[in-house]
Order: sequence, then structure tokens, then C-alpha cells
Amino acid sequence: MPTALPALRFTGATILRDGEMQSRSLAIADGRITRGPLPEVDLGGYLILPGIIDLHGDAFERHTAPRPSAPFPPEVGLRATDREAAANGITTAWLAQSWSWEGGKRGPDYALAMMRALEDYRPQALTDLRLQIRCETHTVDTADRLLEAVARYGIDYVVFNNHLDQADYMAAHRPDEMLGWAKSAGRSVHEHLAVIRKAHEQKTQVPRYLCRLADRFDELGVIYGSHDDPDGETRETYSMIGAKICEFPTSRSAAALSRAVGDPVLMGAPNMVRGGSQSGNIAAEDLIRMGLCDALVSDYYYPALHLAAFRLADLGIMPLPQAWAMISETPARILRLPDRGHLTPGRRADLVIVNEETRAIEATICGGRITHLAGEAAHRFAWAGMSPMMAAE
Repeated sequence: MPTALPALRFTGATILRDGEMQSRSLAIADGRITRGPLPEVDLGGYLILPGIIDLHGDAFERHTAPRPSAPFPPEVGLRATDREAAANGITTAWLAQSWSWEGGKRGPDYALAMMRALEDYRPQALTDLRLQIRCETHTVDTADRLLEAVARYGIDYVVFNNHLDQADYMAAHRPDEMLGWAKSAGRSVHEHLAVIRKAHEQKTQVPRYLCRLADRFDELGVIYGSHDDPDGETRETYSMIGAKICEFPTSRSAAALSRAVGDPVLMGAPNMVRGGSQSGNIAAEDLIRMGLCDALVSDYYYPALHLAAFRLADLGIMPLPQAWAMISETPARILRLPDRGHLTPGRRADLVIVNEETRAIEATICGGRITHLAGEAAHRFAWAGMSPMMAAE
């Protein structure tokens, strides 16, 4: 387990505190933000911002399977994911693992392997890594297994999605992609199409299945939502059973319905940075300008989170404190984490140190432990550590 920093005071930086950028110092001790005269690290020329909280990311998939035919053990992928997250200022991250009829790395067997691997890896983790389950709606026959796993491994966030329409379209219009999809699940096309037909046959059982899951999630304190809602009617249905988080709505109507009933809307940071959805859905920027997006998530690319916050500020859509809240304070509130998302005394010492000129993340501190350190900031920390020794001489 990484060693916690000694008590330190960071001086000279511009700090996000109380919703505004302030020129003041920040102290940490025993893994918490604190007060008091302490040994100093001069961080003039830097911004100190709350640690990034990522509610949905599947970038870990490229570390567990950098090529479809070249898988690596989950524990190897978790270590690489952990370090990539830390290097991008992330201090809390939910890895979006599918629980689907699709099979392969999206099937229940692999999801359970990831749960076991994360449980084993967590004591040495740099980042607070958690698992989000993306539960396909047409997995009725896995109910007992899913609920047992959620309780056993402490899964605290689940989203429902239904990609059968996408499967039908691919089968009818994109046979080459269907072949690749089937191969990734270890099936022939014929076998994969049979699985899709079987999933369709569960249609009448799905509403009761989702209600059963929702009831148990409420008992366990699991937060749940839905993913890729195509319209307001779909979002309203999910909201009515308690699935209150709206992830990646594909239309304005879904986002508007979510806002009307008080459900938070999450969109992908890469969508914001690139100026639109890579799959042709509604642009995150458009929803943000309409006041229909609450938080941004990494989706498939961790660097996009801090880049999106700066882009929002650069475009004049909102000031940096408000933009940064979309990747820190607001996600903390949505997932009920009152100990993070703010740089106030008593909270966890989760923070990001950003070079003000280059906007490069040069240090990440998670729970008072250095999880990433590079560039000029590394030299500043090194000199701070040497100062007491030089004074003693």
C-alpha cells in the first residue's frame, strides 16, 4: 500500500475552494485536509483542484484485452488502469463492467472474475477503484446470481441498458461486425444469433425482473440508473422503478425528462472534448448549454475528464470552478460520497495539482497518498523533503 504523505502545507498555488479560485494555502495531514503551520511545498504556478471522481469508465478494457485475441489477466489490467487513472487526476473511479447475454468479457462469468480480481487488488490500489455493473435488461435467468454477486462484493452502482435493437440492426445490416462480435464472445455467428433470439424471448419477463432487482438494490443501498436512454418515455419508466441516474441519454427528450423529475444526467467527457458523440448521438456540449447535463464521466478515455473541464471554461460556457464541479463535487453528491469533492478541512485529501501554464496534471494525491508525481512538481516535492535534512546539517 502506498505510504501516506507527512503533514504538509502547499503554498503559492491557486486553489479551488468554496466555488471560486483563491490564492491561499492548503494543508493536509493523516489523509485529510486540515489547518495549521506545517512544512511547506511551494506550488507557485500551479492549480490545486479537488480529485476527479469518475462515475463511468470502460478504458480498463484495453488493459485487460489490448487486442481481442490477446487477453491479459484481470489483475494485470487493474494495475495498469489504476496507474492511468492516477496520472489523469482521478482519485475515485467506477469501472463499467457489463453483465450481459453478449458473453465473453461482457458476460456474467467475466464480471465475477473482475469482482474477485478487484477485491484482491484493492489493498494495493492507488486509486479508490470500484465496479459499476452495466446490467443488460434481458438477462432474466441470471437474477439470483447477479443479486448474490452484488451483495457478496459490495457493488454500489448498477445501470440498466438494452442493446438488443443494436444487435438486431447489426445482424441485418453489418454482418462483418456481427462476425467480430460473435468471435469476441467465443461463438460462431449462428450461435450468437441464437443467444440474441433467446434474449428477445425474455421480453415479457423483463419488467418484473427489473422491479425485483430494484427492490433488492434498495435494501442493499445500491444506487442505480439507466444507460443510453433513447427517449423520454424510456427514461420515465426507469425513473419510476427507482433507477434515478440517467447515463448517456441519446436524445434531448430523455435528458429533459430526467431533469424534469430531478434525476441527474451524465454525459461522456470525450464527447465534450471532441465536439460531439463518436456514435452520432446528441452532443454533450448541447445538453450542457441547455442546462440538461449534471456531470461528465470518462467513458472510454481518462484524459478527457480534465480536458473537458478546461474546454468548458475556454468556450465561456461556465467558469472553471463550475466546470470542475462536473467532475468532482457533483459526482460525489450523486454517488453519496460526502467526504470528497471539496477542498475543505476534514474531508479526504483527494486533490489534483495542475501546471497552470501547460494544464498538465503533475501530481495526484488520493487519501493523503501520492499516486502520481511528475514534472516540475516532482522537483518541488523532492526539495521540500530535503529541506529539513539540510537544515539539520
